[in-house]
Amino acid sequence: MNAVIESLHGLYERDLNKLLAEVKAYNKEENLWKVEGEITNPGGNLALHLCGNLRHFIAAMLGGSGYIRQRDDEFNTKDLKKSELIDEIKTTKKVVLETIKGLTNEQLEENYPVNVFGKEMTTIFFLNHLYGHLNYHLGQLNYHRRLLDL
Repeated sequence: MNAVIESLHGLYERDLNKLLAEVKAYNKEENLWKVEGEITNPGGNLALHLCGNLRHFIAAMLGGSGYIRQRDDEFNTKDLKKSELIDEIKTTKKVVLETIKGLTNEQLEENYPVNVFGKEMTTIFFLNHLYGHLNYHLGQLNYHRRLLDL
């Protein structure tokens, strides 16, 4: 594995492990779905959104996994058990890391196969964007857990 791919692999692995740890850290399963005041995206939905996003944009678009994203379900599902959510994160981690490990330097420098933001961008640029997105919502999930999992 080259240095860039090794770095991406290590960062995604580390922070998908953090996502798994955050979900496991909820003391009360029902609090994964709790909303209050201005907090409208509960931890469970943030985790589902991250899984759907990464499985779509990395595993399906770059790895050909065949995953079909149901984005509305990422925000509308409210009844998954904690164990099911954990399984979803583990599956996401597995397919994302396998896909990243299989990338080449040439693929990283090519344009990402889908025009997401109305302009072309390289695959490495978009993988860095997705990593930032992962961390943004990971922080929200951590805050949700610490604030509402009482």
